[in-house]
Amino acid sequence: VQLQASGGGLVQPGGSLRLSCAASGGPSSTYGMAWFRQAPGKEREFVAGMNWSGGSTLYADSVKGRFTLSRDNAKNTVYLQMNTLKPEDTAVYYCAGRAARQPIVMTQGRFYAYWGQGTQVTVSS
Repeated sequence: VQLQASGGGLVQPGGSLRLSCAASGGPSSTYGMAWFRQAPGKEREFVAGMNWSGGSTLYADSVKGRFTLSRDNAKNTVYLQMNTLKPEDTAVYYCAGRAARQPIVMTQGRFYAYWGQGTQVTVSS
């Protein structure tokens, strides 16, 4: 499975962006999917994730209420809608997938075998 992340860019504080993660080589509908981010000088952190069925979604406290994760199985694509962006959201965002049919969402990157190339999100005025 290959993951292709896109949708990053430069946006002003309070603005919105939608990131996309397109999967090829396998149906994303059978994978647990997540977004992580890494800011300069900081460790990679979990942002949001969805289990393989889409029945369970988990968000980091820092993005809860502002970010929404969704999946379009017909397009084999997962989306991260990011609203009310803040400067501290600035980071490279990575999508990740894991081929495990478990009901829970894993928040640690080591549980994900497939990674996209990353897309830069910069929130600045």
